[in-house]
Amino acid sequence: MRFLTKYILVLLPALFLCGCGFQPLYVEKKHDNMWYYGGDFDTSISDEMAKISIEPIADRFGQVLRNNLLDLLTPKGSPKEPKYRLFASLASKRETDQALRSDITATRKMVVYKVSYYMTEDGRQVMKGDSVAYTSYDILANPYSTTIARKKGDEYAADIIANDIALRLGAYFHNALPEEITEETATEDDL
Repeated sequence: MRFLTKYILVLLPALFLCGCGFQPLYVEKKHDNMWYYGGDFDTSISDEMAKISIEPIADRFGQVLRNNLLDLLTPKGSPKEPKYRLFASLASKRETDQALRSDITATRKMVVYKVSYYMTEDGRQVMKGDSVAYTSYDILANPYSTTIARKKGDEYAADIIANDIALRLGAYFHNALPEEITEETATEDDL
């Protein structure tokens, strides 16, 4: 009886995922009326993302963000003939005091980063968005330690935002490319 219960508990989430419309992001769609996964992984989305030129971003935070985006989107290097251009900028950075002592001095800061970005294809804007990251750091007795904690928070926020932008670009290409993928990668065996 316990085996049957464990079996049902394992299959129930799998059935739920099948019924909710879950679709893998980087797997090829061969036909409109068939399941996505046919045994072969499709690289057209990552190939398309590798055609993005990431424009320079101002300030140190922008440099870290750009480097993270380069690692995620174009790991083989910047494209020689980019099809897309990605522009990003730090729209706002807001710091808030937290954990106040009885003398009203803060022992912690919460920082909210908001980055606005947009992507162009042949000079026309094809997508845009904002990405937000929340980090915090301790205000320590040693100013050097506080500075290092603040820099680590900046790096962590840049990493979060870069991952968010890369995921949104992947979703954009997933929705924008299905017709092209089915025409280019379908073989006679698939038809």
